[in-house]
Amino acid sequence: MSLIVKTILRFFVFVLLQVYVLDNIHLHNMVTPYLYFLFILWLPFSINRVLLLAIGFVLGFTIDSFHHQPGYHAAACVLVAYLRPFLVNIFIPQRGANEASYEAPSATSMGGMLSYLLFAAVLTFFHNAWLFILQAWQFGDVLYFLVKILISTALSVVLVFITELLFVRKGRYVSKRL
Repeated sequence: MSLIVKTILRFFVFVLLQVYVLDNIHLHNMVTPYLYFLFILWLPFSINRVLLLAIGFVLGFTIDSFHHQPGYHAAACVLVAYLRPFLVNIFIPQRGANEASYEAPSATSMGGMLSYLLFAAVLTFFHNAWLFILQAWQFGDVLYFLVKILISTALSVVLVFITELLFVRKGRYVSKRL
């Protein structure tokens, strides 16, 4: 299956899973797990940054369309898409595996599952923090706000880990051409 077809299928699977399954999970009206932004994390290293931002916007706008919200998820996805290249450069080991050698972020290309989960956790934290800041637009109860971010982030990272275990993506090695 071509990369474009696989990417389009992933887009629809992540959106439908988020909208029809995960959005119906509310733990004490505080925690909602988010997994749809994993689509942005799984995009290839070689993607143009402008295209990455545009895809992030389209993904977030699609989720916002289902929720009838004014762009909260779009803003959070654009932030994740903007931060992703910088964090890839931080979390990729500089020795053997690098972004020029592998097709997309994975446990293999990031130097292990722990490094990959840390990468995903940082982006998850930024996604959730920005989303909740935009939705609440106030800091009345700071402790509640921080707990909501941390618990939602932890639950989302657990879902990312489970997704990585269920859908093993081989870190395909791409040979460099001169």
